[in-house]
Amino acid sequence: MASWAERGRYFAGVLRVDEDHVSALAQLSLPTRAHGLALEADGAVLVAARRPGDWLLRWRPDSGAAQWHWVNDDRRLNGHVLPSCDGRAVWTTETNQADAAGLIGVRDPRTLEKTGEWATQGMDPHEMLVLPEALGRVPAGALIVANGGIPTQSETGRSHRDLSRMDPSLVALDPASGALLGQWRLDDPRLSVRHLAWDPVGRRVGIALQAEHDDEAARRDAPLLATWDGDALRAAPPMAHARGYGADICARAGGGFWLSATRANALLGLDARGAIAERVNLPSAGALAARPGHAWAAGAAVTWHDGERQTLSSALQLDNHWVSARA
Repeated sequence: MASWAERGRYFAGVLRVDEDHVSALAQLSLPTRAHGLALEADGAVLVAARRPGDWLLRWRPDSGAAQWHWVNDDRRLNGHVLPSCDGRAVWTTETNQADAAGLIGVRDPRTLEKTGEWATQGMDPHEMLVLPEALGRVPAGALIVANGGIPTQSETGRSHRDLSRMDPSLVALDPASGALLGQWRLDDPRLSVRHLAWDPVGRRVGIALQAEHDDEAARRDAPLLATWDGDALRAAPPMAHARGYGADICARAGGGFWLSATRANALLGLDARGAIAERVNLPSAGALAARPGHAWAAGAAVTWHDGERQTLSSALQLDNHWVSARA
């Protein structure tokens, strides 16, 4: 499942990755660019508009049925959506347009209408992850949220302003009440906390970082990975010439993570210590997906699957994320 742009139009759909090429098996036209996708237990896919977004979609590729929901003007979606494990809610990361406060929208799983809101204790919440097992004092099932920490409001849109006020953090919320279970910060407040992945071997969460330093050299060599073990949030060592932009992250076979360094045109294989163990040339590296023993990555006009490359149509430009349709 992926989203992409093609000849000036936006789509979500099912892509088939063969040995030598990629083809679309089913697709749906979108009103604007999408960002995050999530699969539901019955095979439906949830798609969230790119931030600052105003639409949410549930699409059933088998029948083509599409369920649209448009958010109120006082809220904007931040690009990610996640169904709860018990099927009782759909969660969206959002921003309050009035004061830039971060929110989790709690939504009815049938209608996608909002039934409540939880504070994320920060600004610019982005990706969410349900913790698969207890870490430290944080119980299994907790909702882990990446607060990007960049001040954004209606008049700024996607522009990054007032970066001296950045306050990125990782929070754990109770999945039933939204109560704060814990909050962690990096020493460097200019490292925005964006995307999340679970490493079942190392038993920790990996976080893709995006550097917002004023100094170009600091951005160029900034670490693109942080890890959280339930007790502390730690940045990896500096990454020379990684160019400060971690687009996506997924687990790597044997432990560690794959991370797409878009501006460095590279796919980085990071070991358990966060050091670069592999570096794959992948122009405009972006979307990642994994299932046990396998990983997929997308770049400009090419995809990568376990070391093998497939050619994309030059007219098809994949967005930041995709998900494997098979468990």
